Amino acid sequence: MRVSVGVSVAATVLLLGTAACSSSDTDSAPAADASGAFPAEVTDKFGTVTVEGAPERLVTAGYNDQDFALALGVTPVATRGFTGYDYTTRPWAQQQLNGATIPEVGSDTLDLEGVAAAEPDLIMATYAYLEEPEYQQLGQIATTVGDIPGSDGSETPSWRDQLTAYGTALGKTVEAETVRDEVDATFVDATTQNPSFAGRTAAVALYLDGTFYILDSGDPRNRFFTDLGFATPETTGTVSPERYDLLDQQTLVLLGVTPEDVAGDPLLQSLNVVKEDRTVYVGEFGTTVPAALGFASPLSLPYAVDALVPVLARASDDDPATRVGTVEG
Repeated sequence: MRVSVGVSVAATVLLLGTAACSSSDTDSAPAADASGAFPAEVTDKFGTVTVEGAPERLVTAGYNDQDFALALGVTPVATRGFTGYDYTTRPWAQQQLNGATIPEVGSDTLDLEGVAAAEPDLIMATYAYLEEPEYQQLGQIATTVGDIPGSDGSETPSWRDQLTAYGTALGKTVEAETVRDEVDATFVDATTQNPSFAGRTAAVALYLDGTFYILDSGDPRNRFFTDLGFATPETTGTVSPERYDLLDQQTLVLLGVTPEDVAGDPLLQSLNVVKEDRTVYVGEFGTTVPAALGFASPLSLPYAVDALVPVLARASDDDPATRVGTVEG
């Protein structure tokens, strides 16, 4: 996904009198707050951003950013919408939302005027695919933390990278460590109970308009499976009809498709991974479990573990008598 800038917000910024506050502001250096958490520095793909003090009005402008704020007990005053799914009803965040409805400032395209109207003192867009012009426009509204690079060298951050950035920017590093430990423990429990996952190659593939696409190791949805111990195939990307063998791994995970959708695909049905019932159908896009993988957040990942691990276990035991069944969630 790429983001396009819609309308200029210069007039709105002037009208609201919103001051930019970034790492380049050197006129004055406010003292750190009593906790010693501020000023705080976060590095995004554009440079180092300084957050001078604890934010009171946070806007989450990344595709999944809202969950990271909620996981740390902060409810944004506005958020970017998650496309292709009714994210306001997502089960993994209802307790944190506590009935609150967060105003939306765009989804595929970020509504910059809406962001400015929310009068934020901090904008977090750690997974937003921002281009520099849009990043600069956001920086004219308020201190902005843009896309976080992956600590493993990937273009996209892991949920741990995003959580660390949020803990730093919100002055909640201790809370972020606690949340990370809890989510990590969920994965450790799953891998301990399922040693067959370790090192087992799993092709995690999207099904879009009749074409399969194997996710690479840096994709947040694929990271869920590597966190469980699975290995990513050496070859990823679009699967041509001549290379369906790329799907024929020890385990196959399909997103965006049901068994009925591909029952008439003779090439897919001829693969051993399908014939031997080692294939997991996560569900169609717009349903809850694929959305939980897409959010890839400290709130959604434990939900995905509960939904997917039992099915993955049945698909990975190499027992022909075991029926994989369907994903529930």
